[in-house]
Amino acid sequence: MTFPTILDLVGAFIGVILSIMVLSYLVGDNPAFRFAIHLFIGVSAGIGAAVVLRNVVIPQVILPLLEVGDMAQWLWAVLVFLLSFLVLLKMSPRIAKLGNVPMAYVVGIAAAVVASGAVLGTIFPQVEAASDLFNLRTMPDDTPFNSLLALINRFIMITGTVSTLAYFHFSARSRQNTPPARPAFVDYAARIGQVFIAVTFGALFAGVFSAAFAAWIDRWNFIVQFLDALAAAVIGS
Repeated sequence: MTFPTILDLVGAFIGVILSIMVLSYLVGDNPAFRFAIHLFIGVSAGIGAAVVLRNVVIPQVILPLLEVGDMAQWLWAVLVFLLSFLVLLKMSPRIAKLGNVPMAYVVGIAAAVVASGAVLGTIFPQVEAASDLFNLRTMPDDTPFNSLLALINRFIMITGTVSTLAYFHFSARSRQNTPPARPAFVDYAARIGQVFIAVTFGALFAGVFSAAFAAWIDRWNFIVQFLDALAAAVIGS
């Protein structure tokens, strides 16, 4: 790490101080950690507001109202401006109900996008991938060992898919305060699916933990490099 200018030195020094503040959470919650987190949230909110103002509000709300163009486009800009203004009214508890209409529109659109994305991007590809496992023409036939290994792999994937779906099979309760009645084979499959779900969550947690640990190592490496470069600059001067 080198410091070509004084601004680079100040920026690196601020980065080291903030990194130490965040790492201080290892000894417990403290004012330094809270200050760093609040600063991070504030800067993120400021950057997000600036991006929205520059890329959304000004080009899609303000400029269409100021430019003389097609009447339909101008009316659309007026409608967008009114909906945006109604959303801002949510800040006041007395007139917050006026913002329910645009919020309902936004939530409805978001729910539709999420639902369509889940169906088209997750469910359909998953069903296609699971059904493709039964296609024996895609089995590798170069060696018997590879064919057997591919067959075992497909059996595990099919078992995991079916048993996981069985785990989320719910039946109506036959009587009050009694467990739901469902076939015994569904119960056994659900127990197997529970194992697959636990393995999946464990793998996800390991991935998140490894990413956090890598970031932690990177911060310590940054601090060490800063101190080393600072010491070299002081000795060289």
